[in-house]
Amino acid sequence: MPTSAKPRDINSPARTGANRPRILAADDQQHILEAIELLLKREGYKVDTAQSPLLVREALAGTSYDSVLIDLNYTRDTTSGQEGLDLLSEIVALDSALPVIVMTAWGNVELAVEAMRRGARDFIQKPWENERLLSIVRTQVELRRALQEAERLAAENRLLAAHGRPEFIASAPSMLPVLETLTRVAPSDANVLISGEHGTGKEVVAQTVHALSLRASRPFIAVNTGGLAEGVFESELFGHVKGAFTDARADRIGRFELADGGTIFLDEIGNVPLRQQAKLLRVIESGQIERVGSSRAQLVNVRIISATNTDLQAACRDGLFREDLLFRLNTVEIRLPALRERREDVPTLALHFLSHYASRYRRQVNGIDPAALQLLVQYPWPGNVRDLEHTIERAVLMCRTDHIQPADLGLAAPRGQPQNLEELSLEAVENILIRKALQRFQGNVSQAAEALGLSRGALYRRMEKYGL
Repeated sequence: MPTSAKPRDINSPARTGANRPRILAADDQQHILEAIELLLKREGYKVDTAQSPLLVREALAGTSYDSVLIDLNYTRDTTSGQEGLDLLSEIVALDSALPVIVMTAWGNVELAVEAMRRGARDFIQKPWENERLLSIVRTQVELRRALQEAERLAAENRLLAAHGRPEFIASAPSMLPVLETLTRVAPSDANVLISGEHGTGKEVVAQTVHALSLRASRPFIAVNTGGLAEGVFESELFGHVKGAFTDARADRIGRFELADGGTIFLDEIGNVPLRQQAKLLRVIESGQIERVGSSRAQLVNVRIISATNTDLQAACRDGLFREDLLFRLNTVEIRLPALRERREDVPTLALHFLSHYASRYRRQVNGIDPAALQLLVQYPWPGNVRDLEHTIERAVLMCRTDHIQPADLGLAAPRGQPQNLEELSLEAVENILIRKALQRFQGNVSQAAEALGLSRGALYRRMEKYGL
């Protein structure tokens, strides 16, 4: 039988409340389970018990655990340990990061070696010493949580490195409704839909909403849902477990799990296929995700900000977008005007980008010539703010003086369309045609792609190439 334990250490890592470590203990003998439960609960752990491999599988399918403690024999008069070894292999296949501690009354070196070979993190023989059992459980729980936090931070750093937090510039009269709505909605947890043409700065608004919310200290995770291939949609958003599909060589944390406690920004939401919309709706309604290849649900607490350049109401009428999903996403809508509708902001935006790229490329460019600034204000900007940013970046590189001149902008005329195409390169002509198509369809990428005879993905790649 178990030996007695010393009084609980006040520095024990076991936590209280919702963050208390959760342990699953499995043994066919009820008095063993009662002893484990009494010992671990006294140390602040939550303990679930199971008396058969079947009950273990059911528990793992519905609950997340910090560690699992399993016996190796469940059938009366069986001492081979094969039942437990098979169960161990199943658990490791389900979640290779979940620490499994094996215990048996028939411990021997060969069985211990085989259990460790199959993925057990540690091995204990019955009757156990309470201090040793507590030490093993405490160590494995700490390692489990440290690995989870390291995985989260690594993934967060990779994403945040690619998603800066640009300054939100808005002084034009057409932006006042945006600012008023933003200041009212941001402090709440309401889901927000940001609409506007491509390149109007929807992600900047989403970042601003997050920064003004109570979740500002938690992650802001952005994902271009419209650019995700259908085959990787679930893996990117919800994660996957090792072996879930051919290229799944390791467990991967999804964007929803990564954003837990913070905000997830779903860009180009209008381009998500109907089949994936249903999966997204289930997650939003239930607050639960399942990694691909896993049957275990996991609760996440995220605020959802989505963005689109399409008319989702029209898409609902055409059967291309789920009305119930729109209802969940569109608690409050923020509509961003096109840059041509907020020309008052062009000089401020241009100088902001000038400062950024002059510093980045170490160029001594200090200002914009008045004639060049007038050209910028008059230009229609089919690609909106993103188009302006790319133009200023190029001008900083091409500028031969300390002030950007009209010729440095590469806009040629207020309408932005060079007349003599024979003198242009193939790339320049392609750039012009894409700009014209985007302008014609008010930034709607799907319609512009169809008019140009391209797939949406191909147009996105070209837009990225030309800074649109």
